[in-house]
Parts: sequence; C-alpha cells; structure tokens
Amino acid sequence: MKNQLLHTPEGVRDIYNEECERKLVLQEKLHHVLKQYGYQDIQTPMFEFFDVFGKERGSVISKEMYKFFDREGNTLVLRPDITPSIARSAAKYYMDEEMPLRFCYIGNTFINNSSYQGRMKECTQLGCELIGDETADADGEMIAVIIRCLLASGLTEFQVELGEADFFRGLIEEADIEEEIEWKLRELIENKNYFGVEELLEGENISKEKIATFLKLQELFGSVEKLSQARALTENKLAQKAIERLEKIYHILELYGLEKYISFELGMLGRYKYYTGILFKGYTYGTGDMIVTGGRYNNLLKQFGKDAPSIGFAINLDQLLLALSRQKIKVPIKEDTILVLYELEDRKQGILLAEQLRGEGKKVVLLRKQVGNNWEDYLEYAKKNGIHTVYEVKNGKVEEKNF
Repeated sequence: MKNQLLHTPEGVRDIYNEECERKLVLQEKLHHVLKQYGYQDIQTPMFEFFDVFGKERGSVISKEMYKFFDREGNTLVLRPDITPSIARSAAKYYMDEEMPLRFCYIGNTFINNSSYQGRMKECTQLGCELIGDETADADGEMIAVIIRCLLASGLTEFQVELGEADFFRGLIEEADIEEEIEWKLRELIENKNYFGVEELLEGENISKEKIATFLKLQELFGSVEKLSQARALTENKLAQKAIERLEKIYHILELYGLEKYISFELGMLGRYKYYTGILFKGYTYGTGDMIVTGGRYNNLLKQFGKDAPSIGFAINLDQLLLALSRQKIKVPIKEDTILVLYELEDRKQGILLAEQLRGEGKKVVLLRKQVGNNWEDYLEYAKKNGIHTVYEVKNGKVEEKNF
C-alpha cells in the first residue's frame, strides 16, 4: 500500500525541478506573445456543470469526461476543453458588448482517453479566443499569433495546417448524405481510413463521381496550389466560399511574412463539432501528436445566449516541451540562485545577508551547516539545484565561492 501511494494514476504525472522550471519559463514566453497582440487574461473554473460541455455544445464526448456530483446532485465535470468555458463566461459578462473581445488563458484540461491511445489525461493548454469578429483578418491574426508563439518557443521547423469545415459540409450537401452517415464518414476521414470511406459510400447508393470526390480529399494536402485542385472538385457554393476564404487568409499571412509556415489539408475536419469555418493544427517532429489545435466557432456562443462569431486556438504545452526536448532545443532558465551557508554561531549574519540579497532581487537558499556534512556535500547539493555561487558565513566573515 505504501508503494502504491508513491505512484500517480494512469495518464497523469509529476513535473518537478528543472523540467517544471522550463515549463514555467515557456509559459511566460508564450503568454508574453499573447499580451503583445492585445489579449487579456481570463481564468475559468477547473470544473463546471456538465451541460457546459454537453452534446449540444459539440465538445468532448460524454464518456471521455471526468464526471462527479455536488451535494445538490448536479452533475459536474473536470473541464475537458477550455473554449466552451470562455464562451459561457463571455456570454455572461459581455452579453451586450458589440466590439471584439480578446481573451487569453493558461490552464489544465482533463480527458479520460483510452489507455491504448497513449495520451496524457491531464495536459496544460495555453491559448486565446477572439470573440465578435467574423472577418478573414481575424482568422489571419489568430494564425499569426500561433506562429509567433511557436517561434518564441525556439522551434524553427514546424507547420500550421489549415482546413475548412464548410468545404466538407459543402461536399456533404452536394452528395445529399444523411446525418448519421455523415458522422461515420467524418470519423473515417479523420482517421485517414479511405478504404473504409469507399466501402461506406458504396453501400449508400452514392454516385461513383461523388465517391471519387471524397477519396480525393487525401490528396488535397500541401501548398496553396492545392486550393485550385479543391475548387475544381465541386460546384457547391458553400464549398467554393470555403476555398475563397482560405485564399484570403493565405494572402493576409503573406502580409505578416509568415506564409512559409502554412500548408493546407482539405481533409481536416476538426476534433470538436462546434467548429464552423477555418480549422488549424500545428505539427513539428519529436512528438506523435499535434502541438496546436483550433478553429472558428461562429455558433457556440449562441448556445449561451450571445450571437458572436469567434475563433481561437490552444497550444498543448506538454507536447511542445516534449518536441523541444527531442529536438535538443533548450528553454533557457535562469540559474542565478545563491546559496548562503552559515554556522550556528553566525545565524544572525547569515540571515541578514540572505535578506539583503533578496532585497536586491536575487534568489537565495539559506542553509545552516549540519554536523557530519562537509564542504563536498554542500557542493553536491548546490550542483543538483543549479546553484553556482555560494556565500559561506564563517567566524563572522563572508567568503564568496563560484564554480
């Protein structure tokens, strides 16, 4: 039983010492980028009523939520997704605000994934939401912020893939596919199971021409030229407008000078059902999962009583840290802690020295010497804790040692 107490449940872990310091430094860097673009901090509760994330909201499916009850019998959940929480909050406090709202956040989410998926069940997300702006300019800004954040982290090799939810909806509309079949089709395409796509659609009496269109989605991946190929596949107005929107966004990103970090994937459908327009995912090597997800959700706030088109993204900080580590990109941490070491009879001088240094803005570890420990023991302690400067207070004198 004692050994069991030392372990964490499956899907969660401890982060400590240097790794924890790196994570906090990375958070601070990316948060600074969000503030540069005018986003204001918001904090929402770690748990909320189940209905905030329910099926109607199109967030995580019910079986992947951690559910529990309060004393009144209400069903609560640990938040699996922060966007619906911010949508609820914006509707509550800014119901009559007509100008755009910019929010940024850092917080943990909790998803009860199946163990075979190999994903962590708790992760830290940093992101932002732009509420009340439906323009392509807002889409372009959001993608620019993503790229600036990834560059600020130290990454140099990454891609932000863009898709459009309405392109797929247009194809569905054109092929006259029923809703039940649509969701099966979505799952197959999201898993890139195009053999399954062909088999499903052939069983639904859909023309070979339309089936071929859906199968071509796997080829619509790459540079901006793929948009022309996508346009040629359909005459549906919704799908055509989606392609035009992506072209506008690409030209806006050219103005930012960031177009080289962009690629397109017209088979991207989005993890959450509330997405209505542009979708994006960020990838780099060194991690098997995406480091950024996001998109436009023009109808989500309506469900909380506020009609406001919106767009947002979330960076998975844990995946980003993993990628940086595997790419051997260092997150520089400040190693300027000082150790003040004193004898019992020099306690007063040791405390006063430590407080003086702290008053100068320095980080100080104050340690009284113990019987049985020698200088090598304290040197090893300092090295383990990233300390390179020691002030030894002995017989009323202070000696500075650097190593």
